[in-house]
Amino acid sequence: MNKSVLAEGKNGFSMLQIDNKFATAVISLYGAQVLSYKPKTQDAKELLFVSDNAYFEQGKAIKGGIPICWPWFGDDPLNSGRPAHGFARNTLWQHESTTATKQGETQVTLSLNDTATTQTLWPHAFKLTLIVTIGKTLHLSLQTINMDNETFTITQALHTYFAIGDIKHTRVTGLDNIHYIDKTIESDIPIKQIGDIIVDQEVDRIYTSSPSTTTLVDEKNKQQISIQSSASNTTVVWNPWANGAAKMADLNDDGYQYFICVETANAASDTIEIAPNESFEIGVEYTVEQIN
Repeated sequence: MNKSVLAEGKNGFSMLQIDNKFATAVISLYGAQVLSYKPKTQDAKELLFVSDNAYFEQGKAIKGGIPICWPWFGDDPLNSGRPAHGFARNTLWQHESTTATKQGETQVTLSLNDTATTQTLWPHAFKLTLIVTIGKTLHLSLQTINMDNETFTITQALHTYFAIGDIKHTRVTGLDNIHYIDKTIESDIPIKQIGDIIVDQEVDRIYTSSPSTTTLVDEKNKQQISIQSSASNTTVVWNPWANGAAKMADLNDDGYQYFICVETANAASDTIEIAPNESFEIGVEYTVEQIN
């Protein structure tokens, strides 16, 4: 069994619904955003969190799943009023293909090219290609091709919202002794991580020179997620906590308790310079395992 259906979702948004022997998944063409991935193994839970109050409106980001931050991560680096995290997550992508692999996985390819609208925000010619592979694991690969006549520089992130049972019983391992920039304070002085990441307040950290493998341990749901990144030297960990959630119209006040973002990124000093006709590809693979 390997089914793929293009269906109409909330507010008419086009959604690809995938169902194969390994898992089910949902991908929004708006933003090329994976909104659901659930393995068919016994006791497996939904991997991704989507807010009950998420916007499904043109020009607004969908809060949840795996938003694509591109061609910049964070606030507009030029302070010119452009949207935070770029425009890829707020734009309709093209569905190029859906195919089945020999192993029975489903591979979805989506693309985004520059337009007159994107040129007003970022004056470069480009092609973005996202390949999502749905199988025993969930794998994403985002390729940027410079179609311009001059070199350009990007930062980016796969801004994954993981669904968890309870933030108080969740931890992130693999970043011990790695330095991070704390975005909740006005300082760029690196801080050294000691031990696992435990969230008991607002967390907004950019871990630099981070390893390719981290693990999210969700004790309440009795599962852990291995996060294996490629071509990424940055890991971002974010949770707005109660005060932050209360300020977000597209997130329930208690929503912060049920997700954590662990993002595969090129951000801060990890900038990517791409020459004309050259490309760069960032990737991540998520593996869900049950724990006792």
